[in-house]
Amino acid sequence: MYHTVPLRPDSTCLTTWREAVRVVDAEPGHEAHNVIMSVADPVNGTGLADPGIKPVDDFLRQHDKSLQSIANTIFPAALYRRHGAPEFFTEFHEKILPKVRDKEKWSGYYFERMTSWDGAPHNNPLWDLVQRMADPAVTSRNKFELALFDPARDLNRSPYGGQCLSYLSFKTMPGSPDVVNLTAMYRNHYYIEKLLGNLIGLGRLLSFVAAETGLEVGSLTVLSSHAQIDQMRTCAGGTTRRGDITSLLDQVDAELAVAA
Repeated sequence: MYHTVPLRPDSTCLTTWREAVRVVDAEPGHEAHNVIMSVADPVNGTGLADPGIKPVDDFLRQHDKSLQSIANTIFPAALYRRHGAPEFFTEFHEKILPKVRDKEKWSGYYFERMTSWDGAPHNNPLWDLVQRMADPAVTSRNKFELALFDPARDLNRSPYGGQCLSYLSFKTMPGSPDVVNLTAMYRNHYYIEKLLGNLIGLGRLLSFVAAETGLEVGSLTVLSSHAQIDQMRTCAGGTTRRGDITSLLDQVDAELAVAA
């Protein structure tokens, strides 16, 4: 069964997140499978000063998370702004990654997997994708794919999770200039802790690809093969109550209503 979150022409990461939460929250057990959502404008309206964003960030910070930290796992936008491409890849792998890696385990940064994969051209699948997309000799519009699931690392008997973002597919569409869209597939998705930060990070990744290829930012589509309205652990060690989630959503709705 598929649950489709309606796409509005003015939909942002926040409004899409809010509607996706509503759809999944209404399901038995507050979970659903195969939820499809699309964000028409995945770049704008994602700053802390934008309506509805700060309440979510404040909530996450009470649980030792933040929208920025979650988005950075997909694309470290500040590092890109500071150093540009391709230099920021080196900065990430030589200076950022050693600080966040836990021994030999995966760092938790999807950006690591996008930019370091043995056997890929120059070991950097993302940069290879960008260069191919920018090459006028490459006429196919549907060959720009990135796998995040790695059987060598992820097929194990761990009782816990692992990577949740499995696959990215970029498509270029004709226009003046051409447009690049992004589709992402998640095997598992926590909608309170992760979804909004994930949408923001994916929007920043899409913006990077568009900027480096001379294309326009298009839409973002996400398929959550399993979605859950999760009750996070608090910094104090407790568990978020359903009432806390309801209060958060009420704050977001109030700010969106004022801004409408």
